[in-house]
Amino acid sequence: MAIEIDEERIRERAYHLWQQDGAPEGRADEYWEKARSQVLAESGTASISTGESEKGGRENPAKGENGGTAKG
Repeated sequence: MAIEIDEERIRERAYHLWQQDGAPEGRADEYWEKARSQVLAESGTASISTGESEKGGRENPAKGENGGTAKG
């Protein structure tokens, strides 16, 4: 699904930008928006629905969807 691919691209870009800036804490939303803007500009798309409103904000880009922890 295209939306999932775009969300993954945004997540990867946000993580890369966050690492470049020294992985500062508490700025996940800022990096998500920067990455989202860059991916949108590259794709020429006006908007991408990533389910952000359903999730109540973004996770830390370093941790991803599951908080970076694996059970098991």
